[in-house]
Amino acid sequence: MNDRIYIFDTTLRDGEQSPGASMNTAEKLRLAVQLEKLGVDILEAGFPASSEGDFEAVYKIAERLKHTEVAALARTSKGDIDRAWGAVQNAVKPRIHTFIATSDIHMKYKLNMSRDEVVKAAVESVRYAKSFTDNIEFSSEDGSRSDRDFLCKIFEAAIEAGATTINLPDTVGYAIPQEFSDLVKYVIAHTPNINKAVFSVHCHNDLGLATANTLAAINAGARQAEVTINGIGERAGNTSLEEIVMGMHTRPNFFNVSTQIDTEQIYPTSRLVSMITGIMVQPNKAVVGANAFAHEAGIHQDGVLKNPMTYEIMKPETVGLSTNKLVLGKHSGRHALHSRLKEMGYDLSDDELKLVFTKFKDLADKKKHVVDEDLEVLVTEGILRAADIFRLEYLHVTCGTTVLPMASVKLTINGRSVQGAGYGNGPIDSVFNTIAKLTGMEPDLLRFSVSALTGGTDSMGEVTVRLSDNGLVALGKGGDPDIITASAKSYIDGLNRLEYLKTHPVKTSEAL
Repeated sequence: MNDRIYIFDTTLRDGEQSPGASMNTAEKLRLAVQLEKLGVDILEAGFPASSEGDFEAVYKIAERLKHTEVAALARTSKGDIDRAWGAVQNAVKPRIHTFIATSDIHMKYKLNMSRDEVVKAAVESVRYAKSFTDNIEFSSEDGSRSDRDFLCKIFEAAIEAGATTINLPDTVGYAIPQEFSDLVKYVIAHTPNINKAVFSVHCHNDLGLATANTLAAINAGARQAEVTINGIGERAGNTSLEEIVMGMHTRPNFFNVSTQIDTEQIYPTSRLVSMITGIMVQPNKAVVGANAFAHEAGIHQDGVLKNPMTYEIMKPETVGLSTNKLVLGKHSGRHALHSRLKEMGYDLSDDELKLVFTKFKDLADKKKHVVDEDLEVLVTEGILRAADIFRLEYLHVTCGTTVLPMASVKLTINGRSVQGAGYGNGPIDSVFNTIAKLTGMEPDLLRFSVSALTGGTDSMGEVTVRLSDNGLVALGKGGDPDIITASAKSYIDGLNRLEYLKTHPVKTSEAL
């Protein structure tokens, strides 16, 4: 019988630390429900001590999920642990995840603590967390650069104090697969009570080796993998859930392990994360990228037509990519829309469905067929961001070879309508200038990109912007058949995210 690998998803905690990838509570809750549907074993919902907003999100997620363990991160302090427990106490399976740095460089320059002091802090925090729940995870931050015998010592002490999971992070993405595998084997072999805890790894992708390091660790005996959807996270990101899961799924004879992940939910979850965070998935991304199952070379196409296994080691359907999509149009009714949204993972209330149906009818009047990607935009804009400060009411643009580009814009700001006009170097520049004037915000535009969600001249256009304001960075995303309208929506989305960050700062929790 295959060994069980536990999937610990930290998209909502470590993943949110991607620059600009802020999520509001409604978005986090929606994503948490989808992650439970995906089948993750443990969901790290956030770092409750970092802000009131994070505490609220973790609390609501803990109340909502029915099967998945909900974890909250805490430093080795009673205050952090109190906040963590306060947030997850109503979960079906609550977990407190506490951590402290164990590398010499971190202990000397960041903590200013000796090894004995670090062990003492770890033991005291695990014991204190144990007074709330028996489900305790302890992590050694910067573990891959820590002395291996010291790791054994602190893990043994943490397990003795009550830790049921011990986690070895490659915090700065420094490890090499063979080296990391050897470290995992050594720690397992030299920690006397290791059999009383699940051994976990948490890898970062600074050298592009997060997936390789995690799979090497699993092969060496680790039984929990800490991952994020699409590999998002600080700096170069985290280990990608889809790559780890499909690596084990595709090579079962090599790994001889299994997970409880519903692989057909991988692609829908990937799309949802991309829609919510505004971070696009690169086309050549493994498993979920647009080109992952595309074949252009003639010899490849010929082989795939004869037998897909000649060049495809995975079936697209296995990860939730289906070529048999239900195409909706202006004659489609509410029931057909509701049915398709449920298949996509959106279980909307009657009021939410009514709002999306209205937007669907408006879009169906503009284009012949409405596909899944279009529906995702409607749900994201209509439901997930319903409480935004700034909302677009009206847009009119004049441009051409013989006129000065001008935009007239009407916005709702905190429920109050404002309108104005402005000029620019082009239609989009004039729109952005006018919106900035109306909102009183003038962020720097770091990135502007446009893509088509589907084929055809009536395709839904998707615009992504990256905005910076007083040290805060936010991504904005908008979609519309009219690319100028899509641009306005993306800019407004970015402004709303910046405003959210001002009141709900994303703290790095010193990061694992």
